[in-house]
Amino acid sequence: MTRVFENKSDLLGAVGETLGSSEWVEVTREMVHQFADATGDHQWIHVDDERARRESPFGGPIAHGYLTLSLLPLLSKSVYRIDGAKMVINYGSDKVRFPSPVPVGAMVRNTAVLSAIEELPNGSLQSQITNTVEIEGVDKPAVVAQTVARILF
Repeated sequence: MTRVFENKSDLLGAVGETLGSSEWVEVTREMVHQFADATGDHQWIHVDDERARRESPFGGPIAHGYLTLSLLPLLSKSVYRIDGAKMVINYGSDKVRFPSPVPVGAMVRNTAVLSAIEELPNGSLQSQITNTVEIEGVDKPAVVAQTVARILF
């Protein structure tokens, strides 16, 4: 179920809470190739299936770490939304780690925790969400990222 925030008070009252987990999403071969084309990162561990099976320590092709990170908007939209805001803009990331590679074809999901909220002088809020992207059946997460957003009301 999607967590819905209607106003500043809702957000300020939710600091420290786990907002929920997304649905599972498959990281497909097509996604990996489109990401490689968009970024120019055609490293063989991502795009050469046969060589990756033969030479990689991962046993096959893996998704780019930044591809997995870039899935956060898709993964998070089913977890929470802020209906009372005029707009929400990405402000950056405080910390990003890629503890486990994501094999092509794996299923991933995100669990989001509202780590911090700061009220800014202009009346907007700055949020920090700790995102943990897990891989189905794998103990270590694929991504742990603290993302920062500005929320304008």
